[in-house]
Amino acid sequence: MVLKVISAQDVLFEGEVGKVSLPGAEGTFMVLPGHASLISTLVPGPVVYDHDGHSARIDVAGGIVDVDNDIISVCIY
Repeated sequence: MVLKVISAQDVLFEGEVGKVSLPGAEGTFMVLPGHASLISTLVPGPVVYDHDGHSARIDVAGGIVDVDNDIISVCIY
């Protein structure tokens, strides 16, 4: 899967990931390879992802996420 995390100012991360945990408005949810397409709002919290065998996180104040064909696009405030 490819994760892209972008803000109005910069691309914070773009790369291959194994899984992503996101702070959704209805609770934290996990995206794994082959996940169904979705669009969701994000609330303040961590975006946690596995990249190159390591876990990393980006704390966000909110935003939106689009998941489609193993591409996860996160636009943050």
